Amino acid sequence: MIEVQKLTKYYNDFCAVDGISMTIHKGEILGLLGPNGAGKTTTLRMLTGYFRPTSGTIKIKEMHMPEDAIKIKSLIGYLPESAPLYHSMLVYDYLNYVAKIKGIDDKEKRYDRLLQLSDLCGLSDIMAKPIGNLSKGLKQRVGIAHAMMTDPEILILDEPTSGLDPNQIAEIRDIIKRIGKEKTIIFSTHILSEAEATCDRIAIINNGRVVADDTTAKLTQSVTQGAVIKLTVSGASRDQVFERLSTIDPGLEIKDIAPPEDGVVCFELSTPDNRDLRSQIYLKIKETDWIILQLAKESQALEKIFRNLTREDA
Repeated sequence: MIEVQKLTKYYNDFCAVDGISMTIHKGEILGLLGPNGAGKTTTLRMLTGYFRPTSGTIKIKEMHMPEDAIKIKSLIGYLPESAPLYHSMLVYDYLNYVAKIKGIDDKEKRYDRLLQLSDLCGLSDIMAKPIGNLSKGLKQRVGIAHAMMTDPEILILDEPTSGLDPNQIAEIRDIIKRIGKEKTIIFSTHILSEAEATCDRIAIINNGRVVADDTTAKLTQSVTQGAVIKLTVSGASRDQVFERLSTIDPGLEIKDIAPPEDGVVCFELSTPDNRDLRSQIYLKIKETDWIILQLAKESQALEKIFRNLTREDA
């Protein structure tokens, strides 16, 4: 669907994107992951034709940017980080206006499309409300409806969950997953859990370069070290838990992650070789009258990859 070769963008003497190459397949949800200033937004703006690259090639469905820019843009729905909405307009009036601009001239077809997008993006209850009165999460939904107006084959979203609360993030994630069943989606984020939960594939960008590019499963499997176990215990002091657990294994690192509160203590336990010691931990605590409130293994693989590849000295 999309093929990028040695894409580079300079702002005067500053290199924002440095020779990025990647292929994005039809029906794929690609997460463009990286710290702030890594070059994610500049890359997306070149893919959508808003910026011309300094060098390199962009080919979308065998068409080239910028030579076939108008045809390519007809295939793309784009939501920038700050959705360009008219805050004084009602949601329905705004989307109807966008539909006219996008060339949906038939009144019945416009109405049917607005109904479809209202259902897809969860806008039914706010169609008669001014956009300026909406929360940021609802504004993002309106922005996604705008980007989806012409039923594009490719959807590009720049930080669609930035600044949203956990409930709003989950709602936007569900919308992306529903759309992703039929579309090719690229979205940028610096939220690791968001990329891991939503994407088929992740490309990590740092200092304008792609430093990792693979499926989520293969990226997380590539790190074999650093199993982290979360443990919450009631009825014991911090020192009592430390003393008992330290006899399990000499390689077990124990770190308390919250101050004791009402007889409850919380710990992170990690091993350097990815061994799962939950059964040993359970048996040790079972010998006491303490109560285990939480005993769960958490994968830190993607976080470790991200930190290793995006730190300043990488």
